[in-house]
Amino acid sequence: MPVGVELAQTAKLVAFVAGLAVFFILERFAWPYARRPLFNKSHLLRNGAFVLTTVLASRWWVVPLTLAATRTPVGRPLDLPEPLLLAVHLILLDLALYVWHRLNHEIPFLWRFHEIHHRDAHMDSTTALRFHFGELMLSALFRCGVIMLLAIPFAHVLLYEALVVVCIFFHHSNIRLPTGWERRLSPYIITPGLHWMHHHKKRIDTDSNYGVSIVFWDKLFGTYTPAARKPDMPLGVEGTKGDLSLKKLMMRPFQRAGRGV
Repeated sequence: MPVGVELAQTAKLVAFVAGLAVFFILERFAWPYARRPLFNKSHLLRNGAFVLTTVLASRWWVVPLTLAATRTPVGRPLDLPEPLLLAVHLILLDLALYVWHRLNHEIPFLWRFHEIHHRDAHMDSTTALRFHFGELMLSALFRCGVIMLLAIPFAHVLLYEALVVVCIFFHHSNIRLPTGWERRLSPYIITPGLHWMHHHKKRIDTDSNYGVSIVFWDKLFGTYTPAARKPDMPLGVEGTKGDLSLKKLMMRPFQRAGRGV
């Protein structure tokens, strides 16, 4: 295996383990925002199951499919110096993720799966990995199309994933940023305040702030909503009564279309 790929894989693993551990601890013992029980058993068991399925889906489906896509490019590689090429690929992958996220909200079939992520009424760092396996499989197919079209190498994809996993742990977390940080950072990067607006139990807010790392795409495409997070802000899906059992969450995408109770 090329050295670059090995380093990228290591970076992704470190980002995953360290990111989850750091933000899980910070939101409970250092900088909690919304006051909650330190360990909500039902919440952690439910989200823990999704963390497990996400890890398994990544190992058995996402990674093999991504590797195959990088080995069968359709487009021609850009003739750029390596540092510039990496930067271009990171930007294009981030744009693709913005588009995919937005499509999950605008296409009813995709929303069936993505709704499971939004049903969490007690958002924290574990919510970052709360995805239905169906969404993970569909998102991998979409991303592989982008990878093949742009001829993005595997190492660049892994480095992007390492960056993104830290971003999603950060902006899903229940942490209170030091005074002034939210105001200074939110015009440029996706902060907890911005992403909590995206999880607000109000349709107009839910369908905004689709960015994963930077705010630029939301401002460019008119989907930006300023941060106005409050500790008692209701989170979830408008028109629903709260979270569901793990079994119901797993089965829900196959039962009905669109948004619902």
